[in-house]
Amino acid sequence: MSTASFTAAPLTITGAQVWDGERFERRDLHLADGMVSEHSHPDADVLHGTGLWVVPGLIDAHFHAYATSMGGFENERGPLSYAALNGARRLTRALQRGFTTVRDVAGGDIGLAQAIDAGLFPSPRYHFTGPALSQTGGHGDPRAAHVDVCFSHGHMCEVVDGVDALRVAVRERLRTGAHAIKVMASGGVFSLTDPIRVPQYSPEELRAVVDEATRRGSYVAAHAYSSEAVQHAVQAGIRSIEHGNLIDEATAAMMAEAGAFLVPTLAAYEAMDRRGAEIGLNAVSLAKNAEVLAKGQDAVRLAHDAGVRVGFGSDLMGDLEDDQLAGVRLQVEASGAARTLQSMTVVNAALIGDAALGHLRPGAYGDAVLLASDPLTDPSALWREDARRAVIRSGVRI
Repeated sequence: MSTASFTAAPLTITGAQVWDGERFERRDLHLADGMVSEHSHPDADVLHGTGLWVVPGLIDAHFHAYATSMGGFENERGPLSYAALNGARRLTRALQRGFTTVRDVAGGDIGLAQAIDAGLFPSPRYHFTGPALSQTGGHGDPRAAHVDVCFSHGHMCEVVDGVDALRVAVRERLRTGAHAIKVMASGGVFSLTDPIRVPQYSPEELRAVVDEATRRGSYVAAHAYSSEAVQHAVQAGIRSIEHGNLIDEATAAMMAEAGAFLVPTLAAYEAMDRRGAEIGLNAVSLAKNAEVLAKGQDAVRLAHDAGVRVGFGSDLMGDLEDDQLAGVRLQVEASGAARTLQSMTVVNAALIGDAALGHLRPGAYGDAVLLASDPLTDPSALWREDARRAVIRSGVRI
């Protein structure tokens, strides 16, 4: 996990309305040494916050730094130097939108994390899984059915079959700094040969991945759409369900009972539906996207009703990355402004497992977004870039 070293002068934000997790309260917010402090510092700079609403730095729990294009092979086997440089730009832009923490599920590596730690470019806090694990012919396998080429691994996915091979793959990711492990547990929109509803990996394979991650104090995130695939993943002990568009009430109840999180990625489907054809998304993926597009917001509502902890993610590939804030609007439509704000802060913080994330109490990271209006009465403040008066990362104004 990358936290980056920032040299921050003490800062006090005066007179603002500060989000406490459920409501706003007018108080001064003190930042020192990159953290929220209980007391003001005598040498603190002062930012007058009267008329502003302050929320914790936002968290995107389904980000892809290395998703440089809409083509699977280009993402997987293009030059890593290009993917890393482009990924740095994607991370900087996410930070400017107010996302001060991201979880990269399918991609990223320790080199990118080291660059962030060294302060080589402005970036959110960075948690990565390394390449997602996919079965042959699964969601992470970029080969079309008629293409007779070998593919074992790339920058975002690796094809690994069998219990023993999966154990080694998990151990290698954890050895090289991965925050969590990502598996492909159903078909997907972007892949070419897998039906979207069919569960992937055997129960034995998924349990082996969970066992290895759990013994290292980590957890597993699973790409899964259908009720069958989500149940398959939850029964194996997987903690984080990514997407989940096609779940039903019974599956949502199972997730709640197991304590599993749902990370919806509403921005991706709307962006692919609206822009996919013009940027060259293939016909197979466009057809799959149509199947899940209409169900994403329904799944969020079902999960909330069942008591599932619902996070927030974007999952944007290639040029679609500038639709990150559109995902906020779509989730507000599904669950309201307060719940969406909680999804992007305290819920995603609990998923990541860092008690200093997602709130603005003393001991929290000094990460905040200053908004021009009250997002509870004007929810567009959460997704309008012009509503951001400042983004603060580790006490430093971006």
